[in-house]
Amino acid sequence: MKSQIKHLAEQVQHNCHISDAQYAGNYTLCIYLLKMREFYRWETLLPFIQKLDNNDIGGWLTQREGLWDDIAEQPLASLLIENKKFDYFDNDRINRQLENQQLVYSGGYGLYGKPIFFLGELLHKDTQADYTLYISGKELARDLAAPPGMTQGKTIYIRRESLRRFVWEKFEESHWHRQENPLSRALACYDFINQPETALEKMTDNEVDTILQHEIGEIEAGKILGNDWEEMLINLPHSQAEIMARAVRDNIADMLSTLPKMVDKKEAAQIHFYFANMSAMRKVIFPALPLAYRHWLETHNFSQLNSIINSGCEHWLNMAAQILDIYKQHGEKSSDKIESLINSNYF
Repeated sequence: MKSQIKHLAEQVQHNCHISDAQYAGNYTLCIYLLKMREFYRWETLLPFIQKLDNNDIGGWLTQREGLWDDIAEQPLASLLIENKKFDYFDNDRINRQLENQQLVYSGGYGLYGKPIFFLGELLHKDTQADYTLYISGKELARDLAAPPGMTQGKTIYIRRESLRRFVWEKFEESHWHRQENPLSRALACYDFINQPETALEKMTDNEVDTILQHEIGEIEAGKILGNDWEEMLINLPHSQAEIMARAVRDNIADMLSTLPKMVDKKEAAQIHFYFANMSAMRKVIFPALPLAYRHWLETHNFSQLNSIINSGCEHWLNMAAQILDIYKQHGEKSSDKIESLINSNYF
């Protein structure tokens, strides 16, 4: 790695460590340990097929938590690139600076307002009327949270390496549980047993499109919901209401873009994997959607999925409008009212 790229990666990684130090405690113990296990594999450059040594992970974990204790109170730092200083959230200016080096950077907010950063090698850039798309490959800096797709304004970031790792984790998970479910059905569409690397690449390529469609849906949802929605998410206290509101927006994004495209393609593997990764909260508040999947599974007929796309979009847009009305009236004290509204209007 060139010295200037290495220096930039170290700066971004430093901010990643600070963010992790301040927010890692929000995870349940089980999720925290799984994320740290995956993070250890990435940081130590271990291949997927190599079995992890629990003693090695334990020593690394102790060191990492010690580092977090040391830096938890530090502020996030500006980035210095070619003697120019950049705010760590100024993605557009930073990426204009990095394009000649075939790099891509992103800084934004995730669940509970956690700052999320990454620096990766740029595989592809595409500019459309409604969005700019960056697809990254090898990641040079990242934090504990590594979402495969993110939208910042009108810019979509798809992190192919993070997606690839996510798919492999799901493959490993299927071996632990060994039961028929949407995940096992999705994986059965690929030859992971005889050609794991080829299967992993093919599945990752297919799921890049799924993530892209979801992020396009996020942009479309943003046009409808406006800036007030993002302000609400930032200002809501960490609560069930925030998780529910994010699930509502995910439902809208998927009814606008992800599911219509998926149903049009009739790609069974992607449909199975979509439902394998539907969050628990979304299953609770949107029970009609898993039921439509079950109908398709049993009949190979897309009628119920098509029907739920239209009716579900209308329902969740209506819910989002009511949520915003509550927030405008009650501000930071609206959590209980938002939670009550959604709990009374499952679909």
